[in-house]
Amino acid sequence: MKIRRATKKDWTKIRGLIALYPNQLMQEDIPQPEKFFVAEEDGKIVGCCALDIYSQRIAEVRSLAVLKKFWGQGIGKRLVEACLKKARTKKIYEVFAITSRASFFEQLGFATFQQEKTALFKKLR
Repeated sequence: MKIRRATKKDWTKIRGLIALYPNQLMQEDIPQPEKFFVAEEDGKIVGCCALDIYSQRIAEVRSLAVLKKFWGQGIGKRLVEACLKKARTKKIYEVFAITSRASFFEQLGFATFQQEKTALFKKLR
């Protein structure tokens, strides 16, 4: 499994992955391809995740999608970790995620803020 930065050539496949989860992921206002990381298995994109940087203070992990066939293999974790690494190199102070799977992000060090149930934050410094 290879995690890499997405390119414009990956855009159709990224949009296709996100479309598999219409009830969980926004289908409009998807971040641009250069904001994504993709997971590739045998030349096929099986997962994606974007880091949307809003300011030096805050960024959002968005549009995390992995083909169901590949769930439970740590791909989502590796994609989020790639986003966090990029945020650290950009010296972002805090990263958040809005999710229906809070426990997944909690395992990666994110925590809720003031009893919020879907937005989780992680301080990087």
